Amino acid sequence: MAKRTFLEEGEKKPVNLSTLRKLLGVFRYVVPYRGAFILGLVALVFSSATVLMFPFLAGKLLDAASGKTGFFLTSINQVALALMGVLTLQSLFSFMRVYAFSIVSERSLSDLRQAVYKKMIWLPMSFFDSRRVGELLSRITSDVSTLQDTFTTTLAEFVRQLLILIIGIAVILVLTPKLTLFMMLTFPVLTVGALFFGRFIRKLSKKIQDMLAAANVIVEETMQSITVVKSFTNETFESQRYGQSVSKMVDTAIHAARYRGLFIAFTILALFGGIVGVIWYGGTLVQSGEISVGELLSFVLYTTFIGGSIAGLGDIYAQVQRSIGASERLLEILDQKDEGEQQPIKQSLKLSGAIRYENVEFSYPTRADVTVLKSISFSIQPGEKIALVGPSGSGKSTIVSLLMRLYVPGSGTISVDGRNSSSFPLSPYRENIGIVPQEVILFGGTIRENIAYGRPSATFDEIQEAARQANALEFIETFPEKFETLVGDRGVKLSGGQRQRVAIARAILKDPSILILDEATSSLDAKSEHLVQGALKKLMEGRTTIVIAHRLSTIRQVDRILVIKDGGIAESGTHEELSKIDEGIYRNLLRLQWEAQV
Repeated sequence: MAKRTFLEEGEKKPVNLSTLRKLLGVFRYVVPYRGAFILGLVALVFSSATVLMFPFLAGKLLDAASGKTGFFLTSINQVALALMGVLTLQSLFSFMRVYAFSIVSERSLSDLRQAVYKKMIWLPMSFFDSRRVGELLSRITSDVSTLQDTFTTTLAEFVRQLLILIIGIAVILVLTPKLTLFMMLTFPVLTVGALFFGRFIRKLSKKIQDMLAAANVIVEETMQSITVVKSFTNETFESQRYGQSVSKMVDTAIHAARYRGLFIAFTILALFGGIVGVIWYGGTLVQSGEISVGELLSFVLYTTFIGGSIAGLGDIYAQVQRSIGASERLLEILDQKDEGEQQPIKQSLKLSGAIRYENVEFSYPTRADVTVLKSISFSIQPGEKIALVGPSGSGKSTIVSLLMRLYVPGSGTISVDGRNSSSFPLSPYRENIGIVPQEVILFGGTIRENIAYGRPSATFDEIQEAARQANALEFIETFPEKFETLVGDRGVKLSGGQRQRVAIARAILKDPSILILDEATSSLDAKSEHLVQGALKKLMEGRTTIVIAHRLSTIRQVDRILVIKDGGIAESGTHEELSKIDEGIYRNLLRLQWEAQV
């Protein structure tokens, strides 16, 4: 298995200046909506301020009831009206905060999702060789959802709890300094407890996330390969494998819940125990006349708010850690080097199809120690049809992958029309290359949409004509929905021959100068192969064509055959020429296939 350098989802991330900068890196997607963001922050500040008015006015209400009046509020009715005014303002500011932050989070994270997906689409094949689809899907789903919680809830809660903590302590220091100093004695107990329990809870939460990701990978793999699972009757095996993965996650979650429960129990005991102590001491101050009953009530309410903010900051810290991990994983993708220009260059480029390989060597990035192509050289004239044959793993598919610029040669050059292929703009260059693969993968839309994928701007008449030339119109017309027939996930509702003909129609519609046929008829029955071969013959007319084939009977009409062995060209010539070479590789392959058919 290739070495994985992708950041793990369960990896613990410390909170420091360096990691916070990375978290702030994704906040650039908030900049276009900074107006709503600033409005949300202002509403949050005023909302927190009005909350902190409540304990003060509640105390004044009690003092007014007992006959003690203040300078501004001289009656119980005035205090009650002030409280209702504060609650009204609190409701208004809370609405503004929630609505403004929702606008910012939904729109900015939509931009982030699109940016990550767009970036993935433009990354080179070497990136995907070392990543699982499930991992990449998790970046757009789980990681962005984690950041959504940060944008909508965590940030607001952090500012709110911080304001409550700072302003609350300042207010009670002014109102009741003796009680405040007494209350401060409970802080070390809460802090030590939060650090002790928080460490274990964060570690277990990360472990749960990692296990959930592993379980999701199992689901993704089995759903993508459901035909293999059913063919080997491994439904029970896969169910047990998923069940074991989920069971481990449940056991860990229950273990984490035990610590969370203990932490909550400790917080309740320490917090409310401290409140009881404060009330007791406050009662003695009331008896001595140093403070009023209303001031004691205000202090108790402020203490409750402050204690709650301290507990809330612990949860916020854990959420910030998860957000830092999510932002690092997303930035790792966004910072990758693109395969080419992210916006296709709108320029006309029509190649004639002259191809030349000069001393090309190549090793896959995930297997750098294995040289797949060894100083390979050959040339193809415009309109010439050549075939690449040879045993599996000899380098046939690698040759065409390099031509399509899916990978970069380790050394040597590949020239097209006399120019280094890498000197062409990537998108216009690839628009001149069409491919009909061995395993055709269709998108889960309609037949029309899948054919139009070759040229999305094509008219329906052009799509219909491409289907006719691909010998696909006959079977398409038999469906009740015709071109609007849904092909199913990866084209499962169509037969192998039908999928191949849709792929050929797609290539015809693209109208490429260079055509690659990768084992295009290897898995078809005789009738389907006849129809597909007829379509391919039309498709190859006037185009430079490279055919990769194991079934040698399908390539007898090509202009030249290149026999690839161990990353080099072992033989070259026409079918008749290679068939006459004694002890030749091509002749031996013909004999083996003949014996296999007999």
